[in-house]
Amino acid sequence: LSGLDPAQPYFQGTPIEVRLDKSDAEFVDVIHTDSAPTIPYLGFGMSPAIGHLDFYPNGGKQMPGCGKNPVSQVVDLDGIWEGTRDFVACNHLRSYKYYSDSIIYPDGFLGYSCASYGVFETGGCFPCPKEGCPNMGHFADKFKGKIKNDFVKLYLNTGEAKDFPLWRYKVTVTLSGKSKVKGYVNVALYGSGGNTRQHQVIKGTLQPDNTYTSFIDAEVNIGAVTKAKFLWNNNWINPTLPKLGAATITVQSGENG
Repeated sequence: LSGLDPAQPYFQGTPIEVRLDKSDAEFVDVIHTDSAPTIPYLGFGMSPAIGHLDFYPNGGKQMPGCGKNPVSQVVDLDGIWEGTRDFVACNHLRSYKYYSDSIIYPDGFLGYSCASYGVFETGGCFPCPKEGCPNMGHFADKFKGKIKNDFVKLYLNTGEAKDFPLWRYKVTVTLSGKSKVKGYVNVALYGSGGNTRQHQVIKGTLQPDNTYTSFIDAEVNIGAVTKAKFLWNNNWINPTLPKLGAATITVQSGENG
């Protein structure tokens, strides 16, 4: 059984006979997309873990792309009816959109087992353990035999719009150069499976010989890395023309470490 943001009002906190529960089937996986409290945030979805695997994309409360201004959503590309409906219950309805995308991307939507979304964001649960990470959505049941804990909470990030899956990489950059400057560093990754756009990995003081680490949620599964492109900018004209480079760039895949 796959629960697509099971309802919070009238169901949360009720006995297991009344609501979705892991005892309802041999394998129950749940996608939580709208689990903020109903009052005052109008969250329609349940927040506790209730299945064998519980996925909390983007933390499970506020989905990227749902904060768009009402007009752009009501006149959505998919038509006025879908746009209007999405404006009213955008977070709640993301669950079925993620699920339908997961059918097309069997390797997408890896969920990282973590204590909280905050720990996930800082990289505390990266990379996947040796038994791998389950895939949120249609292929979650591939993980059926590997569940040890009572409840497994899984976290991941998604895109703002179709296509929703993102692939997580850890990027570590050691800078080279003569003098420190203020600015930002972007890195784009190229691989056998495709290339990413530029992702910002550092912003602030750029100090040569320092090492900076960031997590990139890439819009493609890049496969074997063939190239990393490094760009930096200090946003203003500096008469001393400082030069910065990357001594090393290390890329680690979340999927296989």
